[in-house]
Amino acid sequence: MSRPLVISDCDEVLLHMVAPFKDYVAHCHGIDFSMTDNDFAKAMRYAADGSQVAPEEIWRLLNLFFDTEMYRQHPIIGAVGAINALSAHADVVILTNLGDDRREARTRQLADHGIAARVFTNQGPKGPALQAIIAEYRPSRTVFIDDLPQHHASVGDLAPAVRRLHLCGEPLIAPHIACAHQAGHAHARIDTWSEALPWIMTHIEELHDD
Repeated sequence: MSRPLVISDCDEVLLHMVAPFKDYVAHCHGIDFSMTDNDFAKAMRYAADGSQVAPEEIWRLLNLFFDTEMYRQHPIIGAVGAINALSAHADVVILTNLGDDRREARTRQLADHGIAARVFTNQGPKGPALQAIIAEYRPSRTVFIDDLPQHHASVGDLAPAVRRLHLCGEPLIAPHIACAHQAGHAHARIDTWSEALPWIMTHIEELHDD
């Protein structure tokens, strides 16, 4: 019999990203990062004059961060233990929106933090990539975890049978992210692993028994 499958995002679900990125751009580029709404592009301003950082420069800095600064990232509280607990009951893979050339670096990064999991890279909506993963694993059931509502909408459209958990473990941005559960695209919104783990276990176990 096939096992259940957990497909989890990485940044802000397993590892902090915005907090170390904020420190990086402040210390290395003289940029203040402050989110007051859900618009990431408006959160970055030069400390010297308050001018807004151009979108193309934001992308350049994000790429630099993932090229040279991933060592700054550290686990969300409870994430490592939860993922390892889930691995005893389900296959666990990571679906992260990074370029394919960063797959090995992300795999090593997670392993260094105690998460040994297969990593799938993706660009754009995650529904198609999730479908491909499910086609390969043919699980008894699937739980998808991500911090961004658009990915829950994509997965819900293409794979509605998948249980979807909206989880953002980064307090700097969690209050500003639209809730996929309220929008009807996720089955729950839980932002702490202490509460998320029993929710996930319930869904992989109850479906596994069907």
